[in-house]
Amino acid sequence: MCVSLPTHSLSLSLSINILVLFFSFLCSFPILPCTLLKLTSPLICTMSAYKDQDPRLHGIKTKIRVVPNFPKSGIMFQDITTLLLDPKAFKDTIDLFVERYKGKNISVVAGIEARGFIFGPPIALAIGAKFVPLRKPKKLPGKVISQEYILEYGRDCIEMHVGAVEPGERALVVDDLIATGGTLCAAMDLLERVGAEVVECACVIELPELKGRERLNGKPLYVLVEYMEI
Repeated sequence: MCVSLPTHSLSLSLSINILVLFFSFLCSFPILPCTLLKLTSPLICTMSAYKDQDPRLHGIKTKIRVVPNFPKSGIMFQDITTLLLDPKAFKDTIDLFVERYKGKNISVVAGIEARGFIFGPPIALAIGAKFVPLRKPKKLPGKVISQEYILEYGRDCIEMHVGAVEPGERALVVDDLIATGGTLCAAMDLLERVGAEVVECACVIELPELKGRERLNGKPLYVLVEYMEI
């Protein structure tokens, strides 16, 4: 005798069989999670050029001199003056930034005093943007807008001329190095107060152990080389 099962029972049985087959299929690929990680990781790594292993980066890193205990004991000073002495390494540094930002509709390159003044202007010229200096207090002659920020022991301030940046302009913030991130945060706050859109922060060097990137509130940071204390 033939017994007909209710339609909903057949549907349930079919669904269970499909689920069993699906999970069996997944289990037959134990490396799937690793594959997914490999696919997503480049989206993170693009924020640090050094991980991309462009051959120019090794030359740049080797030209940056590390000076122990300067300007005080316990500090490993990243000296970029030795990079500037090598025309090829200096040009490669600028070229890497220009390749990233050309055609991105950036109209302002804001350089942080003092070494942001070295890298910012050639980047600005190459991408067709204006250069805006962000200076320490009482260094600019005209009317200024100021932004304070907290240091480990006290406070500091950066300033820019009123009217140097217009509302709606797209800005790139440039400095030589990010340590704790306080100066970059102040620069972004200053630009955003006048209505600019900060597209990204760009530095030659990052000291990851100081976790300055985490202070940027999710704003993109692009660096060429990382230095880890051992």
